[in-house]
Amino acid sequence: PGPTMKMRLVLAFGLRQASGFTARQTISAVSPTSRWGKQLSTRLASTTATSIDVAAASGAPSRYSTDHPNNNVPPHIAELVGRNLHLAPDHPIGIVRKKIQDYFASLDTEFHVFNGEDPIVTATQCFDDLRIPPDHPGRQPSDTYYVTDSTLLRTHTSAHQSEHLRGGFEAFLCTGDVYRRDEIDRSHFPAFHQMEGVKLFPRDTPGLPGLIASEDWVKTEACKMIGDDLKATLEGVVDVLFPGVEKRWNEDYFPFTEPSFELEVFYEGNWLEVLGCGVVHTEVLGKCGLEDRHGWAFGLGLERLAMVLFKIPDIRLFWSTDERFTKQFTAGEVCTFKPFSKYPMCYKDIAFWLPEQGYEENDFFEMARGIAGDLVEQVELIDAFTHPKTNRSSKCYRVTYRSMERSVTNEEIDALQDVLRADCAEQLKVELR
Repeated sequence: PGPTMKMRLVLAFGLRQASGFTARQTISAVSPTSRWGKQLSTRLASTTATSIDVAAASGAPSRYSTDHPNNNVPPHIAELVGRNLHLAPDHPIGIVRKKIQDYFASLDTEFHVFNGEDPIVTATQCFDDLRIPPDHPGRQPSDTYYVTDSTLLRTHTSAHQSEHLRGGFEAFLCTGDVYRRDEIDRSHFPAFHQMEGVKLFPRDTPGLPGLIASEDWVKTEACKMIGDDLKATLEGVVDVLFPGVEKRWNEDYFPFTEPSFELEVFYEGNWLEVLGCGVVHTEVLGKCGLEDRHGWAFGLGLERLAMVLFKIPDIRLFWSTDERFTKQFTAGEVCTFKPFSKYPMCYKDIAFWLPEQGYEENDFFEMARGIAGDLVEQVELIDAFTHPKTNRSSKCYRVTYRSMERSVTNEEIDALQDVLRADCAEQLKVELR
């Protein structure tokens, strides 16, 4: 894909993870406090035979899900903020984070560690400081959770890069939860975790040119030297996580690094994309008042690595509080996850004509999550059609429902699907088929 599409797929270094956005703390629960959960609770009141487990109202944190007219953070996303899975020593996310941090602690350069920054950032921090233009699709409400017009739930940990550089930190790691509206499948979730790493080189490093134009800088041997140091450092990370694997480097594109790279490893018969990185763009450093400095940066998705290392098949599991999941892991140890449920799936199709304008697929995904919570395992587009005479477009999606904790009934799934159909017509202005 070209740069614009690439930037949408990989807005930051942390990769489109195994990724993604909602997760209920109780996987089978549907929040009655959510926009669609309220409607669901009311509509199911007369369905006495349903076995849907409606969670008690928890009152999503008002700091994230507010009455601001442009706030699009639903309660089921706000409830995830503060779980801090990356700080749990016996959680797969925390175990991977600690292994990487320990590796960097062993290096000669001292890296300052940030593990608890505020997930609410400004659009300037998240986009402008990183050369992400105003018309970039990743800035749209269809992709990003906005708290107000100018603040949002960070879409990547790179949002903190410039503030720490301005604060005088020249080598640091930054880890935290990030949020993006996204597709629904077993490897994408609207909340996930990233680690960002940055290293600046001292001004007196032999060969560094100081102040130099970007187009000239990328041609220098000094730029190549920094890129080589970056690659050697990150290959060390891979050796810690995947000892003895084959590695390869590919050129990539990010708006905030130049040149940019991605690192892949050959693991269990497949090439796996591990991280993105590059030499920090001179304009990014210039915005921090460091136009005469040079360095590198990288980012990686912790879920992507943890799913591979622990052989966890569904990203929703990371947010589960079921002891059959949480008790399997020990701080500092990588083990193979033992599945504890093989409950059957139930799928339903929904087809509709699109409105002439204004339809965003992520709005449909968010609606499905808001109604059914983590019972939604996957939403797949199975047919798209444009009428040859009317030029109207139609889409048909297959919604796969499955609980990881219990069997679902066709009756309760029908009730959820009925709400989804009704709300699609009312909220998305589609015409059901």
